[in-house]
Amino acid sequence: MSVKLNLKKLSFLVYGLGSSGHSVIKYFKKNNISNYFVWDDNFKLRERFKSKNVSNLSKSLKEVDYIVLSPGISLKKTKFKKILNKYKKKIITDIDLFYLTNKNLKSIVVTGSNGKSTTCKIITHLLKKNRLNVMLGGNIGTPVLNLENKKNTFFVIETSSFQLSHSKFIHPNYAILLNITNDHLDWHGSMKEYIRSKLRIFNLQGKDNFALVNSRLRNIFKKNNYQSKLISLKLNLYKKIKFKIKNRYLKSFINDENMNFVYTLSKHLKISDKLFIKSMNTFKGLEHRYETFLSKKNIVFINDSKATSFEASKFAISSEKNIYWILGGLPKDKDNIDLKYLKKNIVKSYIIGKNIDFFKNQLKGKVDFTITKNIKNSIIRILKDIKLFKKKNNIVLLSPSAASFDQFKNFENRGNEFKKLCKLYAKKYI
Repeated sequence: MSVKLNLKKLSFLVYGLGSSGHSVIKYFKKNNISNYFVWDDNFKLRERFKSKNVSNLSKSLKEVDYIVLSPGISLKKTKFKKILNKYKKKIITDIDLFYLTNKNLKSIVVTGSNGKSTTCKIITHLLKKNRLNVMLGGNIGTPVLNLENKKNTFFVIETSSFQLSHSKFIHPNYAILLNITNDHLDWHGSMKEYIRSKLRIFNLQGKDNFALVNSRLRNIFKKNNYQSKLISLKLNLYKKIKFKIKNRYLKSFINDENMNFVYTLSKHLKISDKLFIKSMNTFKGLEHRYETFLSKKNIVFINDSKATSFEASKFAISSEKNIYWILGGLPKDKDNIDLKYLKKNIVKSYIIGKNIDFFKNQLKGKVDFTITKNIKNSIIRILKDIKLFKKKNNIVLLSPSAASFDQFKNFENRGNEFKKLCKLYAKKYI
């Protein structure tokens, strides 16, 4: 259900001058849209745009037609939350501008609590290998407004709950909602609001569009009476061909849910099983997401630093045995570590970070653990324990179940440090 607006006759305030904010400004310049202003809560950032900087935020928010809000800004946390909430109906996102500009684009939009980036990458790889024009952007790294709209191109777009929360014009040809688990509640305020933001992916879809959701979310989808056609996942069909996929990364349990969605989409796009399998066997996994980066003697090292909640970590834990598990950091609000069916896979756990007590209480009486405080100490201790326990096929797993900001800049920084130290100490101790 596309909406037509003459953007040159409208006024905008770009709120937030990170990468998405800069892409919006670049887009306005490219399309000769001059009636826009900028704001960032950081004075130094907005000073770089003196000619467009506003002196009275309250007045500007009242006067402009739309507020293009950067996805990282929470209406519950920002300094000017009261005035922003007052004009909440005006708030849109960079993805909205993308849809308003490109009327006839073909898009596959993916959201979910876990697996978004991997699924987007797999879909993009699949389409490219089958000679379809495809571009990838959104929350995965490249702002959508930086993507060039070429004829007969599929746009694969990753969207976060932050982006969807304020989106008003997004209408994908294929909307994929992978899963919903306890995440970002500090940003949204409640699980109800978090779920509502995810479901906005379907709001403007028409009768010629398609929706893919897992079995747990089908009833929620149906209750909302969305216009798009619901596609059933081909679970049994995928199981029949899974054994033909030789790619270790994609064969693991951790990617089963992602692969069910991708396989179902491939059937709808008329891609044969033969071409699907061939494409999957050449796919390379993403860094920091269940990434096997080192194998030495009887030890495999896996970097799953992107797992910032236990719900994300449990996929890796359920996929392996004889695990030496490094976890810790800043836990998500109301997160709970349930190891009922997984503790048999864990030899021992190693707690890092500044929230030691939280993780001690979560693991107490469930699995053997030790407090190592940092990644370096963990690796040294693990390599000594592996010699002590004398098990075959050992897995050294960093899957923190927590955010990284207590000790690292971000999850990439944490994962890279882990990989560097593993390679260093593997040479010394193995």
